Amino acid sequence: MNDDPLVIFTPSGRRGRVAPGTTVLQAARKLGVDLDSVCGGRGICSKCQVAPAVGAFPKHGVTTGPEALSEWNKVEARYEEKRGLKPGRRLGCQARILADALIDVPPESQVHKQVVRKDAAQRLIDMDPAVRLYLVEVDEADMHEPRGDLQRLQEALRMAWGVENASMPLPVLTRLQGVLRKGSGQITCLVHQGASGATPSILDIWPGYAEPRLLGLAVDLGSTTIAGHLCDLVTGEVVASAGVMNPQIRFGEDLMSRVSYSMMNETGAAEMTASVRDALEVLAAEIAGEAGAQASEIVETVFVCNPVMHHLLLGIDPVELGQAPFALATSDATHLPAGALVAGLHPQAQAYILPCIAGHVGADAAAVALSEEPGAQERLTLIVDVGTNAEILLGDTSRVLACSSPTGPAFEGAQISSGQRAAPGAIERIRIDPETKEPRFRVIGSEVWSDEPGFSEDAGAITGICGSGIIEAVAEMRMAGIVDSAGLIGSPEQTGTPRCVPEGRTHSYVIHDGRENGGPLISVTQGDIRAIQLAKSALYAGARLLMDEMGVDRVERVVLAGAFGAHISPKHAMVLGMIPDVALNDVTSAGNAAGTGARIALLNKAARRQVEAQVRQITKVETAIEPRFQEHFVAANAMPHAVDPFPLLRAEVPLPDVSYNTRGSGEDGGGGRRRRRRT
Repeated sequence: MNDDPLVIFTPSGRRGRVAPGTTVLQAARKLGVDLDSVCGGRGICSKCQVAPAVGAFPKHGVTTGPEALSEWNKVEARYEEKRGLKPGRRLGCQARILADALIDVPPESQVHKQVVRKDAAQRLIDMDPAVRLYLVEVDEADMHEPRGDLQRLQEALRMAWGVENASMPLPVLTRLQGVLRKGSGQITCLVHQGASGATPSILDIWPGYAEPRLLGLAVDLGSTTIAGHLCDLVTGEVVASAGVMNPQIRFGEDLMSRVSYSMMNETGAAEMTASVRDALEVLAAEIAGEAGAQASEIVETVFVCNPVMHHLLLGIDPVELGQAPFALATSDATHLPAGALVAGLHPQAQAYILPCIAGHVGADAAAVALSEEPGAQERLTLIVDVGTNAEILLGDTSRVLACSSPTGPAFEGAQISSGQRAAPGAIERIRIDPETKEPRFRVIGSEVWSDEPGFSEDAGAITGICGSGIIEAVAEMRMAGIVDSAGLIGSPEQTGTPRCVPEGRTHSYVIHDGRENGGPLISVTQGDIRAIQLAKSALYAGARLLMDEMGVDRVERVVLAGAFGAHISPKHAMVLGMIPDVALNDVTSAGNAAGTGARIALLNKAARRQVEAQVRQITKVETAIEPRFQEHFVAANAMPHAVDPFPLLRAEVPLPDVSYNTRGSGEDGGGGRRRRRRT
């Protein structure tokens, strides 16, 4: 038994054992973790900052304590005194691993920064924001009519603009008389009126005529990434988009792991709430800076998120969502001061969180429904928001169904041997010649393919393979006959290529071997295939349950949504069997539909009433308790499927009829357990 400490790095998921006393930086380099350092480990540059986690992490199989790392040394103390470290941070070049440790590498410490690909889609949105500017003339004070200045302002707003009984927060009220006098009775008011029938609130005031910049922030708070779109609330223009990694990844890559962390750690929910709110503050400052503005100019925010993220954002323990009946603390839309969630915005900024559909189908699915309107489609449409937790909608003008499916982080590049998040240097596209079995690929940061002139100069370092890359790699291996329908990788003799190399009792397929030049070996292992099979089977099974409920065997359209869905090739997704069989030209991408729904709700208050009505008409199907989910899941393990012949796909894409299960099942990837021979 190896007693060396186990170290696990997030968000990459890389893990391994190292000798006691190994620095975090040395361990990162040994395990191929993306941790920056330019000073040679002397504690000068601070680029190797890491955040060690303390607590029970059932997803990772470790419990860590403060003793996992060595105590602060003189170098760290000096750096803290001179320049300061964020709370909970350590210098990776100084902290030594003494016991099992879970180490988070924050985005700013990564050499290859995460590419959060959630750009705003072009969309025509009717402008009717909840915040507006009103210029009014307020009657002078009259000692014979002893009304206060606020009451006379309220009357002016009612008479001129039909704004009834506007309230005024105390910090604004304290400035009212000075502003009125300075403007000689003329005043510009920023008024917020969100929900229908809600009391308007005067968020800010300026003397005379003023045209301050009014910004709103639409946030798609995902379990892996947080994406924001900063919008001009007058024109509707998206002035900046930005994203950050969700720091909660260090508590668990999937939602149930985070629920488990909350169950097993008394302060777990509070820790996760604090971490995501800190990330939102960073995002707001970053996105405002990108637009040449200040975060304090953001006067309204809209959030969409899954139920676990919804509860943790609000500071609600998500433990009830981890067990039947999966009860939400609240399912209605939420209106509250934005400062309760994000620091640094306008002091009176307001927040709106879209309603949740059910315990496992959240405000993000509601936003997708608002954006894509499945209930308005004449053709039966399946909408799949692909992510760590997939949100699935199926509907037409007759009815709309929804479910969520726990696909896990494999589609994001996690749990893959050479996997990584989307960042420069990651393989994102791949093609395999069916005759020679030779691969060609393209990496993020380069438009040149690996077999084209100029690749080595333009591509930079080849570091790993991201989610869209592993999807295409496995599908291309299937189309080239390197992998059979059961997901087994053939031997060199069976496949006719030396790129299939033995790995224990199975084989792996080598995409790129850069070891001679100090680079990585990037291959697809049998374990990688299995991880993708599990993820895609969960996705397909969820879709199939909705089809069962609808009473159909075929859908007419498929819409791939989400940042990851936008980068998936429909053909490769179909070859894997991620989605039901449909004509390839009927598979389209909606981009970040949840983010688009958030923008619609930000820029049009009537859309909020619309989505609040929509969610009450959507039928929820609970995959966790549905008996047929497991049946569909098992059948979907095959590529593309064990029962459905996928005739529309096969009419366009040849799939070799090969089988490499020559030694039975078990570790070779078959469905059963391998028997031992008796001696």
